[in-house]
Amino acid sequence: MTRRHLLALLAAAPLMLSSGARAQAEPTTAQPTLPKEPLVIVTHDGQRHEFRVEMALTLEQQQTGLMFRTDIPADGGMLFDWGTPRISQMWMKNTVSSLDMLFIDEQGVIRRVVEHTVPESLAIIDSLVPVRATLEVAAGTAERLDIRVGDKVLNKLFGNAP
Repeated sequence: MTRRHLLALLAAAPLMLSSGARAQAEPTTAQPTLPKEPLVIVTHDGQRHEFRVEMALTLEQQQTGLMFRTDIPADGGMLFDWGTPRISQMWMKNTVSSLDMLFIDEQGVIRRVVEHTVPESLAIIDSLVPVRATLEVAAGTAERLDIRVGDKVLNKLFGNAP
């Protein structure tokens, strides 16, 4: 391969990569309800709060998340499993309901709580530390149940299922 051909390939590579990234259509409607699992949050005062949460396990499920959902049940939500600990960066694009986000480490300990996210916002909501999962619940849940950093989440994902 000549140098000219190599340079042409290198110049075209970003275009090929960006067009491939655009091939995946952006969601325009809420995804169907995902399989649900029990989840318990044990707060600092020993209170147990039971939930049934949708499990976002695939990339496609995670990219759509709770977009376009108008109703988040008080005992529901969505748990995003990142597979291994990593910095979690979320946003509220196409999410019409305000949420609370709980960032959870691999032992099931809540490492960060972000309350009352802004619907439709493109601002990044960052875990600040590596986490195994992110739990999205209806806005006001953390305050109502007095959920804090250090509280424990029980679910099979963390090997401590209730």
